[in-house]
Amino acid sequence: MKIYIGKICRWQPSEETKIPKLEFVNPMFKRRLSQLTRMTIQVIHDVLEQDNSYSSLKIEFSSFYGEIKRQFSINKSIACDGEVSPADFSLSVFNAPVAAASIALGLKAGYSAAFSSDRNFKDLLKSASASVLCGEEEKIIFVYTDEEIPEEYKSLGEKNIPLALSFVISSVPFSASTEIELDSLDNSIESFLEKYDR
Repeated sequence: MKIYIGKICRWQPSEETKIPKLEFVNPMFKRRLSQLTRMTIQVIHDVLEQDNSYSSLKIEFSSFYGEIKRQFSINKSIACDGEVSPADFSLSVFNAPVAAASIALGLKAGYSAAFSSDRNFKDLLKSASASVLCGEEEKIIFVYTDEEIPEEYKSLGEKNIPLALSFVISSVPFSASTEIELDSLDNSIESFLEKYDR
């Protein structure tokens, strides 16, 4: 199974900048957004900035951990207080980042959200590529985002690379695209980044 990818955009936190500034988003809207959601909005915005016609493409969102910081905070609230804020809950669901991006950027084409077990990046790409490979969509925007996991998870041996990655996927070549043989990919995102995001 071959796909073509292009317009790769990446945002990664640094010591100086933990979250994107999102100067193009309404300040009241962005004030409660998590690191994960802010990074998601940033990379989708960056893809659209390269070619505004991509605003009509559907988005395939994926993450290994999702809103893990919010979920952990909610779990602590339930354990300690026996209750949870409805607002906190609504911002913790798995598709919250891509939903917020759709609102912030005025996108109306729709989106899907996918989770892969065992940190299998190849499975995420295969899932995202299904609609272009079967001819349902000509192109889609693929987004992978993971935020920094809480220290409590790190102490259990969990680890991740906090970053947001976005690119266009097509079943046919397009401007400055790269061909990928899906079945020959390694399962790790690290391998994908080393080979295709240089």
